Amino acid sequence: MQTSPSNTGTTPKTSKKKSQTAAAMEAKSSKQKQNSTFPRKSSPRDMELWKVLSSQNLPAVLNDPNRGKQRDFFTKLWGEDFVETAFIGNLEHLPEVSYSSFEHYLKKVNKRLKQHEKLNHAISGGPLSPKRPAALPEKLQSDVSGIPRIFMQSNFDLRVPETFQTIHSLKGEVTSPSESSSKPLNSAKVLQEKVAKQPIAVPNRNILSDSQLAHYLDIVEVQIAYQVTQKSDSFFQAMSSHDALMEKLSRTSKTVSSLRSNLRNMDQYLVQDSLKILQCAQMKQNYFAVVEKLKLMVTVNQTQSMLQLLLSIPDYVAAIDLICTTQEILVQELAGINGFRHLSSQLSEMQRLIDKILSAEFERYVTADLNRPLDQYTEVLEEDKLASIVYGMLRQKYFNFANKYKEEAFTSIKATVKQLVIEEIAANDSGEGDMRLTGTGEQLQGLSLNQWRQLLERTAEALLRVVNHVKVVHDVMREAVDKSSGKNVQSDGKSSEEDSGISYLNISDPSETLLTPDERKIVNFCLGELLCSVCDFANDQFAQLLTMQSKEIWVERATAVQVCDVARIVDNFVDSCIRVCDKRSTALTSAFKVQASKFINKFHQDQKDKLTMILASETWKQTVVPQQFQNLADKLHETGKLTLPKRDLDSSVSISNGNHNSAGAPALVMGGEKYVVVGSILLLLKMMAEYCLCADELSVMAPNLLRCLVELLQLFNSRSCQLVLGAGALHSVGLNTITSTNLALMSRSLQLVLVAAEAAKQQLLPSVTDSQRIVMHLANLEKDIMSHCKEIENKLLALICGLVSREVSQWDARPPVPSNSFRNVSKHMRKLHEAISEVLPEKQVQNLYRNAHKMFKIVLKEQLVKMNILNNGGPQHGVVISELTFYLDTLRRLKVMPIDELMMDSMEDIWDR
Repeated sequence: MQTSPSNTGTTPKTSKKKSQTAAAMEAKSSKQKQNSTFPRKSSPRDMELWKVLSSQNLPAVLNDPNRGKQRDFFTKLWGEDFVETAFIGNLEHLPEVSYSSFEHYLKKVNKRLKQHEKLNHAISGGPLSPKRPAALPEKLQSDVSGIPRIFMQSNFDLRVPETFQTIHSLKGEVTSPSESSSKPLNSAKVLQEKVAKQPIAVPNRNILSDSQLAHYLDIVEVQIAYQVTQKSDSFFQAMSSHDALMEKLSRTSKTVSSLRSNLRNMDQYLVQDSLKILQCAQMKQNYFAVVEKLKLMVTVNQTQSMLQLLLSIPDYVAAIDLICTTQEILVQELAGINGFRHLSSQLSEMQRLIDKILSAEFERYVTADLNRPLDQYTEVLEEDKLASIVYGMLRQKYFNFANKYKEEAFTSIKATVKQLVIEEIAANDSGEGDMRLTGTGEQLQGLSLNQWRQLLERTAEALLRVVNHVKVVHDVMREAVDKSSGKNVQSDGKSSEEDSGISYLNISDPSETLLTPDERKIVNFCLGELLCSVCDFANDQFAQLLTMQSKEIWVERATAVQVCDVARIVDNFVDSCIRVCDKRSTALTSAFKVQASKFINKFHQDQKDKLTMILASETWKQTVVPQQFQNLADKLHETGKLTLPKRDLDSSVSISNGNHNSAGAPALVMGGEKYVVVGSILLLLKMMAEYCLCADELSVMAPNLLRCLVELLQLFNSRSCQLVLGAGALHSVGLNTITSTNLALMSRSLQLVLVAAEAAKQQLLPSVTDSQRIVMHLANLEKDIMSHCKEIENKLLALICGLVSREVSQWDARPPVPSNSFRNVSKHMRKLHEAISEVLPEKQVQNLYRNAHKMFKIVLKEQLVKMNILNNGGPQHGVVISELTFYLDTLRRLKVMPIDELMMDSMEDIWDR
């Protein structure tokens, strides 16, 4: 719109009105800009598609599952970790849903959708497609496009100077003709003042007039009216939804008010009283807790006095447990109480004091227990006190008490041995000078063997008393250890608590045990080592005392009985120690074995010399058997062992001289069989009994003694063979000849030696470890003795056969009958019978005569062949039959062979050619 140049003059009233109109339009435009819901930059297409359902509130935006959690809003307050960035995979327990899962639903709903569209089309009268708003006329669209874009911006605000300047530049400058070339004003206020003062000028065609602005406003209003017209249905729908929503909100508000009223009533009449009851119960519980806490404080405050009472009983375990429990209570229950701030350090100091008391009391107890006189029935000194001390040490994990007791036991053993030696020396001292406590070994050598044996016996008894006492104390300690580990221990049907009357430890819960299974094994091992060490030390001390005696005592003056007595003492001591600790100590056994070896070597040499002298003086005649040897034979037959009372071993007999007038039996009877022997055999039996006795008593020397016995028997066998079969006795004792009686006595004596050797073998062989070699030696010995007997038998047979052969060779078959030759043969048979029948057993005599009879038939047959005498019934045949009848009759009267073997028919073989 343009104004003609003739209308340049305007009144101030008109100018003022225009200014007010422009300001009103500008304010309205600003207000409309501020109250605009839609962006000014939105295209008509966007405005056409906008519906009321397209609007979103803040919860809808925040809960949009497609947009996720907005980082810029939430992370500002709740941190970067609020936004979940981890990828969440498919769940295992939910099925995988695909499009096929909704096919049935879509088919079912599609029918309803079509029906719904048909109904909407019938109502609206339009096509089946959804209604779309009609497009704006092209004229309106062009009008809108003619409006400057600055008016369409969402941040349009005339209060901003830059925006105002931009609008002003679009309007142009209002100038008079004289000021057309002037610069634009910088202020709207100045501009308005100039416009008001100056006359109205004709505006330039490039200047935006108020009418243009009003035209722009009208275009916009038309657009708004058109949009409202197009969106009327949506607005009405929104309003109806708003009314329905308001109605629901009203009902909800009333329901909430009613619910709140009901809740207030329930809180007042139902909840408050119950809560008050709960509060009262909680207050009561708190009061009880305070009372218990006060009681606990009172109990803790009495800890020191209770400790003094427990230590005076004494009950160290309870005292230590009380300290530990109090320490835990102070840390867990009574922490921060100023009244007890020094109690923890005081209890720690008290615990260290208890440790010192335990150590001192144990040492004092051990010293008092082992340094008092002990006898076989001495009981444990104050067993209750010992158990209490051991429990306390176990509670404190002090496991070295066994070593302390072991050291004190060693000291006690040394003192015991030393005291006994001093007493023995003092009892046998001649009174010359003062006896020194050192160098007792030389003084002990002056003791006799009996005194020495008595000292060893007293020492063994004293040491066994100490060892047994240590065993009793060990049992008390072991019982305490078992109970400390939770193991029930019974003794003679009653527990140790019932026996003592006081219970220092009552463990029923495994969690309250003082020792773990591993710790129990360690302590039991230490206690076992205590017993073994004490027994070993006692054996060592006894061995040292045993070796103090000089070699002269063992070699020159000791007898078998005395050495056996010492061996019995040593064996009893060693066996007693084994019963105590289940372990054999080798110190004493080895020491005694050394001393016993000296004795055995001298003893064996003496026995060999003695046997050699006896055999050298043996007359090989029948001897009288004293009663003690008959007793030995009886014992051998009953028990199978060679044993003699010690008094018989020490006694001497006169059989070595062949005194037949001494009291005794003519033969040795064993098992109903008589043994007519020489005197040296009886002494040999006595020697064998001594060897067996020494082997029984000296069990460690049994192998040596058995070898020595075999050597002694071999010596007897070889020496007797030299004297009898070798005719050595003709020179040693002056015999004229070795008779058949001598041979028979020798044979019978060797048979007795075989019986005794077999008994000694059965008696000693079980105690020999390496018995294979000994068995071989015994087998060789038996073979040699049997060979010797066979030689003697052959010697007897040769003797009788030589006499018979000489007589038969001189015989002639002619009267008188019987001839002198057969008379001499019968005579020799009778004399041989007289010589051996009382010595040799009947069976052996029969074998000897049977062999002699066979030899007689052979010699007679040769003589008959020589004389050419046949079994033809002639005169010479009759003479031979008469001679044989006389010979057989003689043998039948001697009863040396069975009758059927002495018939004439048995002589038919002499006629065989």
